[in-house]
Amino acid sequence: MDITTPALLFPAISLLLLAYTNRFLTLAQVIRQLHGLPDPRIDVVRRQIPGLKRRVRLIKYMQSVAVASFLLCCLSMLALFGGSQSAGRWLFAASMLSLAASLVMSLFEVLISTNALSVVLEDLEGGGSLTARTAQPGNGSGPAAGRT
Repeated sequence: MDITTPALLFPAISLLLLAYTNRFLTLAQVIRQLHGLPDPRIDVVRRQIPGLKRRVRLIKYMQSVAVASFLLCCLSMLALFGGSQSAGRWLFAASMLSLAASLVMSLFEVLISTNALSVVLEDLEGGGSLTARTAQPGNGSGPAAGRT
């Protein structure tokens, strides 16, 4: 194996990290929007909170493992450059395993995201509309709910 083999992973890992960062930023925006609702305690929002927490945690792990993969790839290239074929191969294998682990976590995050969409679709099928319920005074779900 020569030094160009691990170098092939650099663009792939870089693009993966960019995709993970975009996922995180989008998720952060969704959480901030939910927090900014007139009544963020309505049922459809509360049912999504555990999934949102899991997704934030998973994205953090995905990014960490992908960065570890990137570093292992760099170390592999360094070992190969230094003439240590065996160490270079082992580090490259560890880099590939880290990358695979990151992709598996990404799959789990997508599944959780799909479940969150199912919660919203169930609410819509039940005649609910998040914006309509929070905008209508006296409907029992706004900030004045429970006041007499």
